[in-house]
Amino acid sequence: MPGYKHPCRYCGELADADAQVCPACGKANPCGDLKCPKCRASVKEGWKVCAACGLKLGAVCPACGAEQFPTGGVCVKCGKSLKGEK
Repeated sequence: MPGYKHPCRYCGELADADAQVCPACGKANPCGDLKCPKCRASVKEGWKVCAACGLKLGAVCPACGAEQFPTGGVCVKCGKSLKGEK
């Protein structure tokens, strides 16, 4: 249904169902299935690699060292970029 919004999996604010980025918190893939950051295939939290392209899915935050599933490029523990950018 066009215009129907879903809560962002990270902040809870409403975003369009097909949004690539949450307009409130800026994290990628806020609604629907989790996607591989490389090929955009559906993946499940806890998977070690993408079944479609083989990309390693685990991430370690360079700021705090927390291990996690990639979530929009931002650490779920400290909020810093998972790419080591400021």
